[in-house]
Amino acid sequence: MRSLSVAIAALSLATPALASEMQIEVAGAANGTITIDLLEEVAPNHVARISELAQAGAYDGVVFHRVIDGFMAQTGDVAFGKQGGDMSRAGMGGSDGPDLGAEFSDIPFDRGVVGMARAQDPNSANSQFFIMFDEGYFLNGQYTVVGRVTEGLDVLDAIKRGEGANGAVIGAPDVMQTVTVTD
Repeated sequence: MRSLSVAIAALSLATPALASEMQIEVAGAANGTITIDLLEEVAPNHVARISELAQAGAYDGVVFHRVIDGFMAQTGDVAFGKQGGDMSRAGMGGSDGPDLGAEFSDIPFDRGVVGMARAQDPNSANSQFFIMFDEGYFLNGQYTVVGRVTEGLDVLDAIKRGEGANGAVIGAPDVMQTVTVTD
């Protein structure tokens, strides 16, 4: 029995703890902090990816490239979405990590829910995520829910809206200055 306890203790030391909260410092038309409760029990692989990218600083300086009034604000393109870069490809990239398999749940896409963006393939989420301005129940069971905004809905509401095709932000988009995760 003691060897099992030692093995479990060793495993827990080797496995990094998942984050439980993410804070996004937003600058631009919106200025302030959005705090998100990450739902590691609902989508452990997606939360682990977000946490890894945040801890590595990959999200720092990434813009909100697609913002649709009454729907959502999308960000997280760590490849092509850095502030000051060529925004023509923003939204087309991800991290160097492999795409993630879907972790769908029965959590509805209510206001403040955070979901993972993906391509047509349900197993193609990587680094991009979106935050709901309003409910979008047509997304239920189609996209992975990773968290909920607990503070800063006023900051979310102030993010510059996109006026281009499919919600593309024209001009200077709002940016995630820093993104941190805590246990």
